[in-house]
Amino acid sequence: MTGTSTRLSLGPAIVTLAMIVLAAAIAWLQVAPALDAAPAAGYDVTRMVLLYSTLPRMATALLSGAALALSGALFQQVLRNPLASPTTLGISAGANLALAIATLFFPALLGFGRDLVAIAGSGIAAALVFLLGARRGFSPFSLVLSGLVISLWCGALSAILMLLNERYLVSLFIWGSGSLSQQSWSIPLSLLPKIGAVALLSALIIRPLSLLELGEAGASALGLRIAQLRFLAVAAAVTLAAFVTSAVGVIGFIGLVAPTIARLSGARRPVEILVWSTLIGASLLWFADGAVQYLAGATADFLPTGAVTAVFGSPLLLLLLPRLKTRHRILQGRARQAGRLAIGPKALLLALTAVMLAVLVGLFFGRAIDGAWALPDASIASEILGLRTPKVFAALASGAMLAVAGVILQRLTGNEMASPEVLGISAGATFGVTIAVFAIAAPGLASQLGFAAFGALVVLAVIFAFAIRSGIAPERVLLAGIALSAMVDAIVGILTASGDPRSLFLMRWMSGSTYNVDGVTAITVSVAGVILIGAAFSTRRWLDILPLGPQAATALGLPLTPSRLVLFGLAGLLSAAATLSVGPLSFIGLMGPHLAREAGLVRAFPQMAGAAAIGGGLMVLADWAGRTVVYPYAIPAGLVSALVGAPFLMLMLRRKA
Repeated sequence: MTGTSTRLSLGPAIVTLAMIVLAAAIAWLQVAPALDAAPAAGYDVTRMVLLYSTLPRMATALLSGAALALSGALFQQVLRNPLASPTTLGISAGANLALAIATLFFPALLGFGRDLVAIAGSGIAAALVFLLGARRGFSPFSLVLSGLVISLWCGALSAILMLLNERYLVSLFIWGSGSLSQQSWSIPLSLLPKIGAVALLSALIIRPLSLLELGEAGASALGLRIAQLRFLAVAAAVTLAAFVTSAVGVIGFIGLVAPTIARLSGARRPVEILVWSTLIGASLLWFADGAVQYLAGATADFLPTGAVTAVFGSPLLLLLLPRLKTRHRILQGRARQAGRLAIGPKALLLALTAVMLAVLVGLFFGRAIDGAWALPDASIASEILGLRTPKVFAALASGAMLAVAGVILQRLTGNEMASPEVLGISAGATFGVTIAVFAIAAPGLASQLGFAAFGALVVLAVIFAFAIRSGIAPERVLLAGIALSAMVDAIVGILTASGDPRSLFLMRWMSGSTYNVDGVTAITVSVAGVILIGAAFSTRRWLDILPLGPQAATALGLPLTPSRLVLFGLAGLLSAAATLSVGPLSFIGLMGPHLAREAGLVRAFPQMAGAAAIGGGLMVLADWAGRTVVYPYAIPAGLVSALVGAPFLMLMLRRKA
């Protein structure tokens, strides 16, 4: 027994030492040429780069990695959640958005300190996440999903600010992805005392954290004030993440990976987890950043380290999924929905009428040259309608396809939070188009559609592979989608931060703008919508049976695996075709099915028809609002709908499980 305990206690030390050795080896490869070079007469550029860029960057990596790892360890210990971290809880995204807003609109606030602005943004994000997760008992699933929503909403708002103020915030894009590039010792020297002070506070609450191992009832019986302890631990964790985000941007997944490695290597007690997580995080980010610099060469300064760490951290989240306890929930058969079933046909007629009005508004009502609201002038009406018609019908078809895809995914997984955006299917389509843009000189519409479908289906295949063992448990499906979405977004971020001119096109496409939609694109998307939605309608019997559960579906003669594969594939194709016009972050795939269900459309066919009408109408209105509200500027339709959709998802999360 003693030997086993000794082995376990030595595990974190061995892992940390191995990481330090690897990081030091890469660091030596970077430092050795400068040390071996003969001193130059006068201004020695090589030595100056070493002293004021390379070494400060290493110090920043060590401090940032330690702070993020300690933040993640505190979150995981106090919330009893192995998936909690500054990234998965949206803390870093909140700080990043706050800094962007202050830079544009309240620069005087930065005079009081960037750290205070970042802490305020992180604190607001944390408050929203915990407010959303409180109704569901702070379960790992609810907190991570809440963090995803906050991150997506902050990302959408940041993207809008960047598109409207591109010349001011263009450098903020690379920095926001997590850049450790340094030109002096100012950042590491400022980080050291601040991180040290919070680390000291964390050391003072280690013993109370240890009492939490007894459970809330046992800890309370010993006189522990759990609410106060949670507040102190969360405040320390939020502050650490805000300090790092303020200094170097968003560094993804170090706060998740380091504590996990510490526990897997043998750390058990809170003091061991906090200490070894901090050391592992420091050495891990040092190693990751050194590897990025060494492999990237001259382009290392333009390659965001935060995005690179997300590429390697997301698979870890996938590997952690089997450790979560999940439960399957049936969507169909709610009494209150059944009671409203009679108004379903009226609601469907009302939805179709509303979408027709939305199309008319999108076509005929807008801004004149002087900015006044007006109908098209008769002399130029044909030209204006020729420009607006493709955009309106592309938005209509795309919104309808996303909504139908959402219906399929929600009924298939038994989870009302499932949608192409949340599951990462739209991000997979984005990844496919990214490959097309960078691999083909000028990819046509057919190539973009093919690559988008390929990316979406690959993501679906991976999600299906990870979730099939749990019987397509809702939480597993969603968290697998979250992990894959984060990894895909990180890869796209690395490509867009490379400085390639094609990255600007990719950024605008990802935002969901219909600006470049022409007649050919509109016709292609509309035809694809008619074909795919028609195919979805033909699966209505499957979608009525599957929510009853696997046993009932099998008893009714439904082949489970083939039907699931077909439906997953159909949802992927619908998402890919829609993403071409409205980008990956619209939330129409979430809102459409919910609004249709709330209107009393419970069975599969009427729900899909109602969701298609609602989704199409919402996207048309989002496109119209983006073109007119801040005239003469244009906000992409996908981002407009995301700003509305994320609060909608927050309201859904506030409902009790």
